[in-house]
Amino acid sequence: MPDDNAAIEAELLDFEAQERKRLGLDETDNHWRDANPKRFARVRRDQITVLFGGLTGLHDALVEAALAGLGYRAKALPCPDSESLQAGKEFGNRAQCNPTYFTVGNLLKYITRLRDEEGMEATDIVNNHVFLTVGGCGPCRFGTYITEYRKALRDAGFKGLPVFDIRDMGQQKNNPGAAGLELNAKFGIAFFKCILAGDIINALGYRIRPYERVAGAADKALEQCKEILCAALEGRRSVMHALYRCRKILARVEVDHQLRKPKVSVIGEFWAMTTEGEGNYRLQRFLEAEGAECETQMITTWAAYELWEMQFDTRQRMALRRSERGKHEKESDKPLRTLAILWTIRGLLEKLFGLWAWIAGLRHFHLPNMEHLAAIAHEYYPVQLRGGEGHMEVGKVIDTFARKKAHLVISVKPFGCMPSSGVSDGVQSMVTAKFPEANFCAIETSGDGAVSVYSRIQMALFKARARAKEEYEQALSECGGEAAPGRKATSYAYYPRHVVAGTAANAVLEAGGNR
Repeated sequence: MPDDNAAIEAELLDFEAQERKRLGLDETDNHWRDANPKRFARVRRDQITVLFGGLTGLHDALVEAALAGLGYRAKALPCPDSESLQAGKEFGNRAQCNPTYFTVGNLLKYITRLRDEEGMEATDIVNNHVFLTVGGCGPCRFGTYITEYRKALRDAGFKGLPVFDIRDMGQQKNNPGAAGLELNAKFGIAFFKCILAGDIINALGYRIRPYERVAGAADKALEQCKEILCAALEGRRSVMHALYRCRKILARVEVDHQLRKPKVSVIGEFWAMTTEGEGNYRLQRFLEAEGAECETQMITTWAAYELWEMQFDTRQRMALRRSERGKHEKESDKPLRTLAILWTIRGLLEKLFGLWAWIAGLRHFHLPNMEHLAAIAHEYYPVQLRGGEGHMEVGKVIDTFARKKAHLVISVKPFGCMPSSGVSDGVQSMVTAKFPEANFCAIETSGDGAVSVYSRIQMALFKARARAKEEYEQALSECGGEAAPGRKATSYAYYPRHVVAGTAANAVLEAGGNR
């Protein structure tokens, strides 16, 4: 009835007014404003603690040590967990991507512990800490959420804690005295040392752990390697010498490369495939617990991809007509010089990675060829499109199965990631249709539903195990059914040259001389 409806509407409006008053939303002009505080001056460097995180545990530890060596007070946040996700969702707005909730929730969890358990005043936390994060490309919303971080901090009682995008920290160019964090050559060199060393040691860990004879021996050795590298970076000593010391420690780990295991390549959205916690359901450790050899993507590969994009864009600009002879944007002024610089950086990156990998004992490992990935992916995903991992993810899937590099490819991306979901769930369906031999599994992570994800992965692993067994038996057949790896197969540094996907099958083929 009309009267009843009017009464209900009146009751709802009254309830809304009461709730607005209770929540402090009754002031119509109280809109959110991002003050974007810039309060990290050089004179306070000894008092400010730089909080950061988001890479692998090893990388975060190395960056913390490197920053300490450069004179900063730095603290790497622990790996985000389910409690971090809950805090992020409690104080963040709706419909954000998963990495955002984990990242800001992890920050809130840490500083709340400082306040509630260690007795630090909220004002001291705000005044003596800054949070350093990264931005992103336009289609990637993760790079646009810094304002959301500040909003969540305000609502949690830490209003004003500075949150910075590392790309905006170059104030020393305009005002050297205002730069709390100086993005100079020393900083860049130290950061790339952390990335290269962390990638190499992580890669060795994923190679050694599945084949260790004594459970836990690899992790114990890797922990010692982390301490050695951190000490070298903090003391600003030779990282190459530290890697050589790591080589001696890893040599004590006994392995057995005759164990037949399926190889699984983990690709996908950068944060989801890099994190080692609840953000991807501890995917890497789960795969190893299921008897697989896990191959993860390196941060160095992402750096090479970024450099490739710059080179591609520069070449595209060179083909554009100029409306006048005057100077245009700085990246187009001297494109040949820009290309030369980028080629030099890429070359140094690849050569230095190869040298350090050799010193540490990482054998037969090559960084992906970005030109090759772009060429094979272009038919399915235009390389001009940007967002997330772009065409690189598509190219990796094609290259992996065309060259028999893995028995299973898992593409992991967070729930709510638009660029990565479009690639994995959209374009990859066309790729797998044209490559029926591809054992591809795309999963989304949301912080819950781990049982469902594990179930899907286990079904894909069943097929991967069958292929690994078939491959191994074929290798034995080609070698007369008797060839087996020699004594060198017990060394951590031994890794057979690639012929097929499985490490054990490759070891048999190499021992049998069947190249």
